[in-house]
Amino acid sequence: MQTPKKIAVVGSGLVGSLLAIYLKKAGHTVHIYDRSPDIRKIQFSGRSINLAMSNRGWKALDGVGVGDAVREIAIPMDKRAIHLVDDLKFQNYGQEGESIYSISRGTLNRKMIDLAEQAGAEFFFEQKIWDVTLATATLHIGETERGEWEERKYDMVFGADGAFSRIRHRMQRQSMFNYSQEFLNIGYKELNIPANADGSHKLDKNSFHIWPRGEYMLIALSNLDGSFTCTLFMPFEGENSFASLTDRKDVEAFFEKNFPDSVEVIPNLAEDFFKNPTSTLVTMKCYPWTYEDKIALIGDACHAIVPFYGQGMNAGFEDITVLYEMILEYGEDWERIFSEYQKSRKPNADAIAELSYRNFMEMSSKTADDKFLLQKKIEKWFSEKHPDKWIPLYSRVTFSDRPYVEALAIGDYQNTIMEEVLKMDNIESVWDSAEVENKILELLQ
Repeated sequence: MQTPKKIAVVGSGLVGSLLAIYLKKAGHTVHIYDRSPDIRKIQFSGRSINLAMSNRGWKALDGVGVGDAVREIAIPMDKRAIHLVDDLKFQNYGQEGESIYSISRGTLNRKMIDLAEQAGAEFFFEQKIWDVTLATATLHIGETERGEWEERKYDMVFGADGAFSRIRHRMQRQSMFNYSQEFLNIGYKELNIPANADGSHKLDKNSFHIWPRGEYMLIALSNLDGSFTCTLFMPFEGENSFASLTDRKDVEAFFEKNFPDSVEVIPNLAEDFFKNPTSTLVTMKCYPWTYEDKIALIGDACHAIVPFYGQGMNAGFEDITVLYEMILEYGEDWERIFSEYQKSRKPNADAIAELSYRNFMEMSSKTADDKFLLQKKIEKWFSEKHPDKWIPLYSRVTFSDRPYVEALAIGDYQNTIMEEVLKMDNIESVWDSAEVENKILELLQ
């Protein structure tokens, strides 16, 4: 327990709510502000990608005793189901028993707010924060940006208000503040596979379903009610793009040609396509993340990434784990806590941003490539024989809590080895031979 402080968390999303539980555990008064209405009282909008909870996320949840409450709303996925135009292939994620977990974003967010309230945090919804005075941790709240503002002073403010954070917006006006944002020319749109009449799933619920088609792809993750949340990723402009699909006929013909086995399971395809918004994907980087002992950014507010490694939420939750480790190590010295937190997390946030960007190429193109599938098969086979010598990149990111920086560097090294292995004569038929095993061991020297 620390000396109690009065702390404001701006943003009632997943990271803000979990952070509040940790801060309550440390003995503080915590107020959470959000400009939106209470998500528990409204219908969640159709612009979501289901979450894939993995080890880093579970570690943060279990660290404050709420992991089991979240497991009740999670569905394990132990493999990819790769839907080719005329075939269906499966690819296991990790070793036996290792899974990522599908969770509806809206369902988890409601649960996290409930859990934060139970821990004693107080929520203030429909409160628009327009600015913050950094030196005094004072929030400026009002109905409009140009209207009258009310001031609320705190000992400390955390900006957990996402990629377009108002708290970061103020920090950006300091000198020596580095900031960049990069939009992909690919957007996304939510679609839905409803449950069967008896409430069962139309597809295998324990698979991450993916329809890889190069520049565009479709994914589907299961929900507790028997439905799947689907996400279509496509360029905004060009031949196969959102701009090219202008009416019902275009959409249905496009899916019939490119995702034929999805058509019968998405009955409201055209309605969903035109009703749901087309959303953007952005990578945002900045530094510093903190101001003295008063202000700190956390989660997407300081490192928004594209969703192709399923690590956005997991990385945000890991921020909290690391912050809490610093609290335990440095006690009351909040300036030191903040400084060590940002120094520890910034390189790892940059690494997972790079990995996430690369994984779009893997998911959209390589999962349909026989050579890539063979590489994954060899890696899995070798790692099972030599777990002390080879942990595949995906497992390092997803099934461990080793630093992302380490995963990126070792993954690059492993890839150079696999490029050599795949050049071996007749590799398709000798991939699980002593010859291949010895070649990898030799290259690892």
